[in-house]
Amino acid sequence: MTDPRRDRVDHAEQNDIDDFFSTDRVAGREEAVELSSDSYRENLIDLNDPMLADVRGMDYEQFAADRYRAPFLRELLEHWQGLYDEPFVGITTDGRLVERLYALPDVPAVDLAPAAAAHALLALLTPGQRAKLCYSIDAPEWRGWSNPEFVFFRTGLRLEEQTDEIVRAALAVVEASLSPAGYERVAEAMALNGYLGELVELPTIMNERSYWFAVFGTPSSDAPWGWQLFGHHVAMSFVSVGGRHVIAPVFLGAEPALSDDEHLPLFDAREQLALEFAESLDDAQRERAVVYSSVLDPSMPEGRLHPADERHVAGAFRDNRVVPYEGIAGAALTAAQWAKLRAIIDDCLLLLVDAQRELTLDEVDAHREETHFSWYGATDGSQPFYFRIHSPVLFAELDHHAGVWLNNRLPARFHVHTTLRMPNGNDYGYALRKQWKITHDLSSNAG
Repeated sequence: MTDPRRDRVDHAEQNDIDDFFSTDRVAGREEAVELSSDSYRENLIDLNDPMLADVRGMDYEQFAADRYRAPFLRELLEHWQGLYDEPFVGITTDGRLVERLYALPDVPAVDLAPAAAAHALLALLTPGQRAKLCYSIDAPEWRGWSNPEFVFFRTGLRLEEQTDEIVRAALAVVEASLSPAGYERVAEAMALNGYLGELVELPTIMNERSYWFAVFGTPSSDAPWGWQLFGHHVAMSFVSVGGRHVIAPVFLGAEPALSDDEHLPLFDAREQLALEFAESLDDAQRERAVVYSSVLDPSMPEGRLHPADERHVAGAFRDNRVVPYEGIAGAALTAAQWAKLRAIIDDCLLLLVDAQRELTLDEVDAHREETHFSWYGATDGSQPFYFRIHSPVLFAELDHHAGVWLNNRLPARFHVHTTLRMPNGNDYGYALRKQWKITHDLSSNAG
């Protein structure tokens, strides 16, 4: 039988950056990071550990205030604020935008369901609630989302503070905007957040409704408008403009991502597709695709690993990040391998309804030769891994992380972060919104 006092000491010693983060997750190591056969349950933190006990019963605002006292977090938030204050550019490979990558359709597709659901939500709200929920389409608050459980920006309505009717109506907007399979994935990620809150007995900090929801612009079948949902391990921005849907940035994650059949494995299908693709590479291709032999490869340059983000580079407040291509280009893949890579991309775009997903895949296909795939770790599934798909019109990552609310000091398959971006300036549908405005202004002036 374990001694809770020993567990508390072990946990405090391992988290030497602050109560939640250790240097282990960013320290290079020569030996491979092997996957443990243990269930995530073997990595539960003792419920009497001060990390959990000292915040038990706090609401989300009290917890945020408590977390703000950590020097590491204060420095992170100050950095985030600086990034937020920058003018939006978009993710690029060298700091310069590639123009004219995204196009509005000549004949707009009419999809009335998302706007109708949004108007139904608005009809339920008081004037004060509408004032909190609604922003202009060009509002900078689009960029204030974050994925940790502590609160930084407070954009829109906090779902856990609303009535069941309003929560159902807000989620109906999300459901009407996404594919059925995409909505199921988002709902499952939110449910896993509630499950994590139950595991650590912190339901007032992490639950299925600990999310912010906001509407940008006036819901319409043609004119630009959108919504945003964000909170712990779920963050997405949806924009509808001129018959196109953009869902980016997206951050979906889970800890645990696997839960003893009580919940669906959230990213297992994508991981299996990625492993199948990586194993299809011949020796010469693998030499180019595998950038680092381990997720903690000591040859990584200083700063490549971050205590909070670990390997992923396109998370919260990284709207303007410069990320050079790495890995193997699509031009070096066989037709069969490109089909496998395209299947991974299709899963990354699962949130889009079928017709919109096909339009986006067509854009990806147009840049097949420039699409790069990079991998960190073994390709046989024996280790945690990171991969990135990066093209002029798509940026997607999957990364295995060390524990935050679980006690694994090194990355494991049961803590997963994924990101999705539209690089070269189309996050938040920005490039298409700009194009729609120019076209609309020209039409108005001509009239």
